[in-house]
Amino acid sequence: MSESFIKAIEKINSFINDIVWGWPIIILILATGLLLSLRTKFLQLTHFKESLGTTIVPAVKSLGKKKKKDRVNSVSQFEAFSAAISGTVGTGNIVGVVSAILTGGPGAVLWMWISAFFGMVTNYSENVLGLYFRKKNKSGDLSGGAFYYIANGLKWRWLAYVSAVFCLFAAVGMSGVQTNKISGTVSGALDKIFDFSSLGTVKLIIGIIVAVIAGAIIIGGIKRIGKAASMLVPFMSLTFIVMSLIAIGMHADNIPGAFGLIFSKAFTFKAAGGGVLGYTFATVIRKGMARGVFSNEAGLGSSVIAHSASETREPVKQGLWGVFEVFFDTFIICTLTSLTFLTTFDLDTLTGMEEDTAMALKMFETNFGSFGVAVYSVILPLFAFTTVLAWSYYGEKATEFCFSKAGEKSRKAAVIVFKAVYITLIVFSTLITSDLIWAIDDTFNGLMAIPNLICLIALSGLVKKITCNYFARKRGEKVEPMLSAYPDLNEEFKEDIALGHGE
Repeated sequence: MSESFIKAIEKINSFINDIVWGWPIIILILATGLLLSLRTKFLQLTHFKESLGTTIVPAVKSLGKKKKKDRVNSVSQFEAFSAAISGTVGTGNIVGVVSAILTGGPGAVLWMWISAFFGMVTNYSENVLGLYFRKKNKSGDLSGGAFYYIANGLKWRWLAYVSAVFCLFAAVGMSGVQTNKISGTVSGALDKIFDFSSLGTVKLIIGIIVAVIAGAIIIGGIKRIGKAASMLVPFMSLTFIVMSLIAIGMHADNIPGAFGLIFSKAFTFKAAGGGVLGYTFATVIRKGMARGVFSNEAGLGSSVIAHSASETREPVKQGLWGVFEVFFDTFIICTLTSLTFLTTFDLDTLTGMEEDTAMALKMFETNFGSFGVAVYSVILPLFAFTTVLAWSYYGEKATEFCFSKAGEKSRKAAVIVFKAVYITLIVFSTLITSDLIWAIDDTFNGLMAIPNLICLIALSGLVKKITCNYFARKRGEKVEPMLSAYPDLNEEFKEDIALGHGE
């Protein structure tokens, strides 16, 4: 492939990326969140306590309990949540947040919070529509996602196919992006110990190991992915949370100053000059909003694919998991990263030219020395690995949808081909040195949002209706349950709930 051809692709992708992650889309994402917040009467506030009470609290209590025999092939609500959040809680929560501060200043953190506040109800709405329009095949497997509610809710099947194709390419790109980060982090850590003459072979070996482990999990489908994620996500998240809290505690005197910078630099209307503080208001808000969306994926229509495989028959109950998902991803993980960085470093000593990955590592090394480097070298690859698992399922379901009009054999063959390509790319992506694949995947991630946001706005009234229906029944009112868009499935789900399944 000639250098001129690569440059042409980079130029085209850069143009598209500036549009995809530019002001129009960011405003559209924020406007969608505001509209959904108004239509649900700011559910992310009024029902936040219930979100915790019906999601993470009972999930923790039920850990270790055997799942009831069911007539649908599903995963528990917690496993569906773990699979979904493993796709959102990734390297972007550490490296990405550091990048946002370096390129947009500490004020970007406030706009990250603002995007997450509205993103909580956006993610909620995606899950509600995802479960309401999901399908069940002859084997009892449940499939859902943005392409399903675009096709069956908005009735724009052509746009649903566009959404599925964007998801498919984003998933393939994510395999390369995350594995590249795994091989780079692990090989770099090993090189400090063994001082390798060449890292190429080491990276390839790491890629093969990751591919074998990932392949064994991916082949097992959402059930195996959900189980793996439900074990890895709590471990890596708790480890990161504890390390961050210790680091922040070590610099407790700097906490007020860190919050001061976040709020005072969020409305910087002209360049302030000096280090990372020299950013215009436009840069601050764009970096913060874009990073928030990229981190929690609210509006992209990705995590809803995993949530749609949940055993619950109630769309609103899984929707409340979406509220907690964004809260956990941004208000907890991203905030801890931000505070750790801002309390550890004196921003006046930075030039703004620092590399985000190196600074993320330095953040751990400065606070914990070689132990911090070791922990970072474990946590970051785990974040990346669970993202690889989640996006493999997203790509699988996108492939299924693209071949939904084909025969059963053709559809299964297409899924097998996708999994084979996905696992193979895990190996070879370790050798990629160009940033092009990162940039292209970033673009496809953003392109997924456009058809999804159009549909969320168009179906916002339905989200309100399903939400009101659920809480009316919770109050004891005798109304017909809205569990599925399809009458036969709605009746089946009503019977299941009466039998104690998927409540």
